[in-house]
Amino acid sequence: MTATAPTLSIIIVNWNTRDYLRACLRGLRAHPAAVASEVIVVDNASADGSATMVEREFPAVTLLSNDTNTGYARGNNQGLARAQGACLLLLNPDTEVRAGALDTLVQFLDRHSDAGAVAPRLEYPDGRLQYSCRTFPSPGRLWAQGLGLARFFPRSRVFGGYQMTWWDHATARPVEQPMASALLIRRAAFEAIGPFDESLPIYFNDVDFCWRLHEAGWRIYYVPEA
Repeated sequence: MTATAPTLSIIIVNWNTRDYLRACLRGLRAHPAAVASEVIVVDNASADGSATMVEREFPAVTLLSNDTNTGYARGNNQGLARAQGACLLLLNPDTEVRAGALDTLVQFLDRHSDAGAVAPRLEYPDGRLQYSCRTFPSPGRLWAQGLGLARFFPRSRVFGGYQMTWWDHATARPVEQPMASALLIRRAAFEAIGPFDESLPIYFNDVDFCWRLHEAGWRIYYVPEA
């Protein structure tokens, strides 16, 4: 935590992923944002010593420890309620940021007043692209995904429509629903639509969140430079 009020708040919800979380926090410490920032870890009653690890190895991190596993939606809401920044980054514990990624996201949000949220490019450890952008689900899109048609016809806008496998993910553009594994949210947009729906504790709460952003008139961008 910095002495001044942070511009960027990073919220990480953790459950039994101590070693991933350690790597994530080391990455944030090695590649900090240029703006004042804070890191908030919400630990959902992990049994692997995650909370103790954070306390011992990352004393600058704000740790919120739950007695039970409250789920992803409520955990994020806890962190968001505690956050002070004008930019709110939801970050999964199994991610590692690269140099400049945080600044790229913050700067993009600052330069695009219509952006309610911004998502980076996600890659697997071996450098392969992770298809992290999606359209909003529909029966047809989920049917094609479930039958594996997207895998056989990845360049089809019909069969590959849900995970957007037809698109090369090399250019910045508005998208409907990026994964919340790494999602930077403008505080004004968050305050306009409210917190995550806790009746969706694990799945589809990020879909609902993005839907509400769009309904409120905000755009969500994918920025591969981050």
